[in-house]
Amino acid sequence: MTDTNANLKTAVRGVLLATAAGLAFGAHADEGMWMPSQLPQIADQLAAAGYKRDPAALADLTRPPMSAVVSLGGCTASFVSPQGLVVTNHHCAYGAIQLNSTPQNNLMADGFNAATLKDEVSAGPAARVFVTTDFDRVTDRVLANARGKTGRDYYDAVDSASKALVAHCEQDAGYRCSVANMYYGTDFYLVKQLELKDIRLVYAPPESIGKYGGEIDNFMWPRHSGDFAFYRAYVGRDGKPAAFSPDNVPYRPKAFLEVSTDPVAEGDFAMLAGYPGRTFRHRTAAEFADQVGTQLPERVDLYAAMIDTIERAAANDADAGVLYASQVASMKNNLKRAQGELDGLRRSDAVGVRKRDEAAMLAWLDRQPDAADARRDIDAAAAVIAQSQATRERDQLFGLMRSQTQLLKSAMQLQRLAVERAKPDAERETGYQLRDEAQIEASLKQVQRRYAPQVEKALLAELLTRYRALPADQRIAELDAVFGTDKTQAATALDALYSGTRLDEEAERLRLLAADPAQISASTDPLMQAAAKLLPAQLRIADAEKASDGELLRLRPAYMRALIGFRESQGQAVYPDANSTLRVSYGKVSSLDPRDGVHYTPLTTVQGIVEKHTGEDPFDAPQTLRDAITKGDFGSTVDPVLGTQTVNLMTNLDTTGGNSGSPVMDANGRLIGLNFDSNWEAVSASWMYDPRYKRAIHVDVRYLRWLMGKVYPAPNLLREMELPLE
Repeated sequence: MTDTNANLKTAVRGVLLATAAGLAFGAHADEGMWMPSQLPQIADQLAAAGYKRDPAALADLTRPPMSAVVSLGGCTASFVSPQGLVVTNHHCAYGAIQLNSTPQNNLMADGFNAATLKDEVSAGPAARVFVTTDFDRVTDRVLANARGKTGRDYYDAVDSASKALVAHCEQDAGYRCSVANMYYGTDFYLVKQLELKDIRLVYAPPESIGKYGGEIDNFMWPRHSGDFAFYRAYVGRDGKPAAFSPDNVPYRPKAFLEVSTDPVAEGDFAMLAGYPGRTFRHRTAAEFADQVGTQLPERVDLYAAMIDTIERAAANDADAGVLYASQVASMKNNLKRAQGELDGLRRSDAVGVRKRDEAAMLAWLDRQPDAADARRDIDAAAAVIAQSQATRERDQLFGLMRSQTQLLKSAMQLQRLAVERAKPDAERETGYQLRDEAQIEASLKQVQRRYAPQVEKALLAELLTRYRALPADQRIAELDAVFGTDKTQAATALDALYSGTRLDEEAERLRLLAADPAQISASTDPLMQAAAKLLPAQLRIADAEKASDGELLRLRPAYMRALIGFRESQGQAVYPDANSTLRVSYGKVSSLDPRDGVHYTPLTTVQGIVEKHTGEDPFDAPQTLRDAITKGDFGSTVDPVLGTQTVNLMTNLDTTGGNSGSPVMDANGRLIGLNFDSNWEAVSASWMYDPRYKRAIHVDVRYLRWLMGKVYPAPNLLREMELPLE
């Protein structure tokens, strides 16, 4: 097979490399999730926006401030002391808080404050802090054996090359490596991260502070949430990453962020660094239309049903309520995000805007050399996308049965691991290689702290009901064989599976983890047998997805090259869509006029806590907090203009999911806030950036300092961060 649209590739390649290096485009201060390597090349824009440090330092991941910014594997955090102290969001630490809670010692309700290092508790065996140390372009090596191939063969070539790069990288003990796909198969980067495995909970306010306003205030402004918590990373006495042990010592990071003690005001420079999960701004117009017309409405309905199912099943069981608190909180966040995204995309006419932009891009493309070859790839990609959408709802339901359960998920993991262990490690599925087995073990160890049988059965029953409502040609024979074809059969099957299983015992799960494939195959546990029957369906669907993904890896770059060339012709920046790699955005502390006659100021104060207080969740501010507000002793954290204590602040920084916990820094790189949310009008920014509405919401570190100094005192931590106690 010949290489298509070669002239266009050559013309755009220089633009792409310059974009990756930050050379070709000017940046708008209020838009862009920039790779750190791009920032020195936009030094003029950074300086104009108010940044006072050397932009070259931002490209060096081994120097501050970038070396202080870490990933938690879904959230962001940052080191704030030389003793491995990590600050992030309360909702990012909520799983660890829940894991250490019981009805008799409910850390979610009461908060947690370790008086000494010995009092700090494990955040769980699966908790991690990832410190990015290297970020290298490896495109040629990833694609070397893929060129000329199609479909599954293309996927396998990219996958094999990526695994080889990762395996070589991870020969350096203590590191976790990955290959990041930039510009949808156009560019690839090898990411190397130090993997810290002993993470402990240090401090968390009560959830009536950390989650003040709950789902009612989620994505809303004005906001009054103390959404922060502290971890500490530990290592072995030799300074190397190690699993939890009483003998471990605090990790000493190469850098940590200085916490600012200066006031913050509208118009001040602000910069955020973090690990945004996914954005889709470079997707096709057809994908935008599908997102708004089908996918988001389906997601809203599905998550609402799952939340209602769990809450009803746990309603009369206080223990179950504690066990599922973190999962329900995550689902509620996803539900509200989906609804906000749908509303925002409609408000901004995202489908129409993207359709018009794409039409203009294609008209530009038609005037370029080899346009016909590029259009052929673009049209072929559109056909693959349309085909994959046909079974999306079925595949999503089957996926949720595995991902949103504990025991069935464990059984499926164990069966899949047994299959993968029969292969050479390099040929195993990602997620089931030797490098992944420690994480699998960690997840298996904490199952019973997040499981109640009546809840899991109810959730599966709801998902199965939705599955049975699909067209007959989308039924999965294996699912029908295990759970039957009607409600009565499903209920009988679920009762039998969960009454007879021993997977609710940690010892049994770990025994099966250590078992060889023959022992797994011989297991008489009903859930293990059910998982064995379901596994072929999982593998079959995964194979189809890989063939589709391989074609899109091959075909989407034609669309991206056209988009890059078109945007470059208009002098516009093209940064990669977010993909959980380290990114930086910058802008300013900003107000917002969301609609006619409404103005949002960028700072909220403790007065708003009192105004919202009802005495009932989620507006039940603790008496201790209310007394402190009434006393009005704000000391060094008082805002000099407002004359009171600030709580949250708002900026126009470009953020999305995964940026939770991201440090917000001032013009000198000092910590002024912790990102934890977006405003309702901007939830759709993962698909479309609308500068009229995009804002990010942060905990003002002055509120953090005041709470730790005056309300729920932690003088040891304030001293550790070299902060005043008053």
